[in-house]
Formats: sequence, structure tokens, C-alpha cells
Amino acid sequence: MYGSSWRPYQIRFVCSLTFVACVANPLRAQDEAVVESLAGILAASDTRRFTGPLFRAASRHPDPIVRSHAALAMGRIGNQGATPILLRLMSDPDSIVRRDAIFAVGQLGSLAALQRLRDMVLNTLTDERDATQAEAVAAVAKIGGPDAAAVITELLNRWVGIASTQGVPGGVRRALSEAWRLGHLAPISLITQYAEAASGETRWRAVFSLSRLSPPAASNVLLRVTDDPEPLVRAFGVSALTASYADRAGLDRRGLAARVRRAVDDPDPYVRIQAVKALGTFGTTDHVSIVADRAADTDANVRVQALASLGMMVGPEALEVISRQLEGGVFATRREALLSLARVGGASVLSDIQSWVARPEWADRATAAAALRWVPFRQAQPVLTGLLADPDVRVVAAALRTPALADWPTADSLARAHIAHPDPGVRKIAVRRLADRPDTVNVLPLVSAFDAGTNDRAPHVQIEVVAALGRVAALNSAAAALVESRFLGRFPSADDHLIRRAAEQGFPAAANRWGPAQPISTGRGIEDYRALARELVLPAARGEYQPALVVETDRGNVTFELFAADAPFTVQAFMRLVDRRYLDGLAWYRVDPGTALEAGDSRGDGLGRDVSTVRDEMNLRPFERGTLGLVLDGPDTGGSRFFVTLIPQPALEGTYTAFGRVVSGIEVLERLTMGDRIRRVRRQ
Repeated sequence: MYGSSWRPYQIRFVCSLTFVACVANPLRAQDEAVVESLAGILAASDTRRFTGPLFRAASRHPDPIVRSHAALAMGRIGNQGATPILLRLMSDPDSIVRRDAIFAVGQLGSLAALQRLRDMVLNTLTDERDATQAEAVAAVAKIGGPDAAAVITELLNRWVGIASTQGVPGGVRRALSEAWRLGHLAPISLITQYAEAASGETRWRAVFSLSRLSPPAASNVLLRVTDDPEPLVRAFGVSALTASYADRAGLDRRGLAARVRRAVDDPDPYVRIQAVKALGTFGTTDHVSIVADRAADTDANVRVQALASLGMMVGPEALEVISRQLEGGVFATRREALLSLARVGGASVLSDIQSWVARPEWADRATAAAALRWVPFRQAQPVLTGLLADPDVRVVAAALRTPALADWPTADSLARAHIAHPDPGVRKIAVRRLADRPDTVNVLPLVSAFDAGTNDRAPHVQIEVVAALGRVAALNSAAAALVESRFLGRFPSADDHLIRRAAEQGFPAAANRWGPAQPISTGRGIEDYRALARELVLPAARGEYQPALVVETDRGNVTFELFAADAPFTVQAFMRLVDRRYLDGLAWYRVDPGTALEAGDSRGDGLGRDVSTVRDEMNLRPFERGTLGLVLDGPDTGGSRFFVTLIPQPALEGTYTAFGRVVSGIEVLERLTMGDRIRRVRRQ
């Protein structure tokens, strides 16, 4: 990453399966000074402690690796006191350091940096335009507001005249895919002009923002781009053409649906997925036959989406098509068929649902529980009662979620009955139901849930409880007094920083009692940070070592390289899971057809939380096709669950930790469906 004299890392691991990177030559003596500085920065980032003297010294360090990591750490810590140091680093002689500093001020949302960023966006030298300017544009968009919108509008206006015939700078392309962050302040008329640019990348970035903003004024452009030569442009465009968009834009629903229907036969599977999804929103029987054709598509994920869309088209024809998919094929299509059958048929398909209840696989019974959502309460209740007593807690969790989603009259009482359940996943669903209905009657059950969570490996349920009790306390003074006496009287302190932060965000009385969320006690000492810097960060930053993994799946192998210099704590934690064989045999528990897929959950239902959390490490790595990211329930809650993007997703940048990318086997990931398994993960 840094410098030009890289040595390829060729020595294989000869150490035992612990996290030790064996570098070809011992670190040079002068590198120990770099290691020492990096260790201090890593410690500050991990504990979320901003110390002015430490970072001022690091910002003047002769090695750009130290200055770069200092900038990223300040962005992650989130203290506005870092802004003056970052402003100075934005003029660093090293271009990578400058970009890291710009990224950090964007993460801070620092208004004090906006004028400086404006200058960098509008007056950056040509030779740096594709890097420094692009990062400055992203930072401006994250800060947001009228002044930020004015900067991006001026930049786009400068280049719009040539975009239809020539390429445009990277900063302009970045502005197009970041413009959605501006909301109603986004310059829609300019973005729509770029949707017809000469460059395919420019067009997809413009249409990406238009698809997220869905402005009525862009309807003509969104209709036209469904014929674009670039599949990604067509996909983003058709994804916006829903029934609700037709209503907002004053378009004829039938005419809009006819345009979407043309994309259902697109040669690209992701375009077909988006077209079928959009047709489902119209909810009429007019499109059953064309969507039914896609239920036999050669791509399994197109079939899954087609079945989901058929479930939104009421009528006997849709019911017949869905029924044929209940048996055979992959689990993902069978599952979607049962859910859609219930959505269309309601009580008339109760016998089909009951047949799944009797199956030996927990995932089938959990699917049956989810399908009960569309069955009237009185008919569904006896079946649901049996599922709530299922020996597998994953089925219980699915069953408990159903009455909440259907808003049945028993939902609150069922939540209270399961609020102290031994399983954290069941408890979390119960807490979320009660959190949606703040009431003093729920105070004692919520206290019980918090108490039950003291033995959990991760504090996710307790975080939910704190948020729920904060809402109750906000009802009135009597409710606040009850919460303080029953909850804070019993739990006068909170050791976990995530719980304290939850209090800071919505429970002032608890925050005052427990103290600030930062700095964090991590249990690590300075030697741990020195080892991380010496064995991982510095070799990776110099290009001497980049860890790689092979993920063996039911459909083939995928090779990832990990961003050890950009996200060292995440990479370290993930590699430890690999060495423990923790990921072997786990399912891809969530697949968003054509978009992303998730794995790494030990339970297989997305509710597993049995590993320690790792701090977020947002960085400059973009979420492109094949980027590896960490699943979060909130800031700093990453653990073993991970996701891989199948399309570019700029909206994730700066919000999720990117810690790797696919180097081979992306086509394998595109064939995976929900329920497929990871056979083994190994170091390459």
C-alpha cells in the first residue's frame, strides 16, 4: 500500500495455528520505533480514547504509515477535538495520508472542515483529481446540509457539458453515487443528465442515487435507462419503478408495469431479479404469467425472487404456480414457495403449513412458523402454540416473531412470557415487541430480560432492554420514577461500553448513573498492540504480507484477500475464528437475491451472538462487487457474522467495516442460495 519497494510475501506459515504472521525477514531495528507509535494508535482506537498529545505527535511522525493510521483512528474515535489535527494532515505530503485524513473528517461530520473540503473539491490539481478530490466529495456528502449540497452541485455543473461525450474525473463520479446522502437537497436535474453520460460507470453511479432518492422529476430518465447497455444501470433503474413510485410521480401504473415487464427477460440475472421484484409491488394478477416464467429461471435466486413476487399477486393462478414449487429444488425456493403460498392463500393453505410443522428439519418448522403470519389468528393459534414449545430454540424464535409481525392480540402477552427465556435470540424478539409499545406494565419483564442477559457472551439483548426502558421512562415523570427505582436501583452500574452507549442515546437517567461509554476497557495491554502492529499492520501496510482465505462452499471455492492494514482488529478476530474452525459447516443464513449474502452465524438463523464484539474499523475501501464486510446490530457490534456484496453498494461505505475482497470465485457466490453451507474455511 505504501512505498514502491515492496517485497512479495512468499514464506508460508510454519507456526502453530495461532494468529502469528511470520515475516520473511525480522523487522529492521528502526521499525521498532514505528511499531511503538502504531501500538499507541491501535490502543487509542481500540479503547476509543482521544489523547491530543499522542495524535499530535503521530501526525508529525516521519513514517506515512503512522500518520495514516493516526488519521483513521481519529475518525473512528469520533472526538471533534481531532479536527485541527486532521485539517493539518489534509495537507500532508503523502497522498494516502491526505485521503485518510479527509475520510476521517467525513466520519466526524466536521462542519469546521467544510470550507477546506470545498476548496479541495473545486480546486484540486488534475493529477490528484481521481483520488483526493473523490474522497473530499464523499466527506462533503457525509457532512450534508445546504452548504455541502452547494459544493456538489457546483462540481457536477462544471462537468455536465462534456459528460455525454467524454469521461469525467473520479471526483465527479463519486459525487454522483454520494448525492443520495443529500436527500431533498440533491441536485436532481444535474444527476439525471449524468444518467446519459458516455461512461457506463458514470451512468450507474447517477442512477444509483436516483434509485435511492426516487424523485418524481426523474421518471423519464428512470424509464429510459431500462434499455441501457450496462446491466448495472438497467438494474438500478428498474428497481425504482415500483407501484408506489408510479403514484408519487403521477404515472399510469399499467404503463409503468409494462415497461418493467420488458426487463423480466433481461439477459442479466440481477436485472431480472429487480424487474420481478418491482412487478410484485403492483400486486395484481396481470403479471402472474410472466413472473411465473421466471419461477423456472435457470438462476436459483431469480426463482426465489419470482416466488416472493407471486406471493404479492392474489388469485388462483398465482396459487397454482406457487404450489408446484413446494417440493423439490433448493431449500430457498421451497421456503419462499411456502411463505408466498400462505400470503396468497391464508387459511386455505393451513394444511400445507402443518405438513411442514411435522418435518424433522428445524428450518422447515421455522418456515412454517413464519408462514402463519398470513393465517387468521384463530386458525393459526393452535399451530403456533405447538411451535412455541418446539425443542429447537430457533423454531421458538421464529414462532415468537410471527404474532408480532401479524400484530395479533396475543403478541404482547407472548412477549412477556418469553422475556426471560434462556435463549438470547428468543429474548431479543420479545424485548423488541415490548419496546415498540412503551408501557409501565412492561418494566418488570424488561428488567428480567436485562438480568437474564448478564450471562450472555455479547450484550445485544441488554442493549435492546436499555433502549426499551428509555422509551418507557420518557412517557412521564411517574414512569421515569418507576424505571429508576425498579431498574437503576437494581443495576446501579454497567460494565459494558455498548450498554452505556445505549443509555447515552436514549436513557439519560441511566447515562448519568453509569457514566460515559468511552474510553473502553478492552482487556488488552500494550504488548498486545505491539504484537498486532509488528506481526500484521506494518507488514501488510508495506505490501510484504496480505492474508488470504479460501472458503469452500457447496457450490465451489471462493478466495478472499483480507485488508489487514485497513482493518487489523477485524482481520485478527476473523482469522482466529478460521483457526478455531468456527465457520466450518455454517449456513448462508440470509441471501438477498443478486445483492448480498450473509454467513458466520452459529445458530443458522441470524440470531447467534456467541463471540466477542470487535470495534468498527471504517476505512477507504469501497463496497464493490465482492467486498467482504462485517454484519452489525449497531456501532461496534461486529462479531462472527459477515456479508459479501454482489453488486457495488456505495451506501455501505463509512457505515460498515470492509475487511476483504473476492479475488477468485465470485461466480460461486452468485450461485449460492439461502441454506447452502460453508464446508470449510482455511488460510491460503
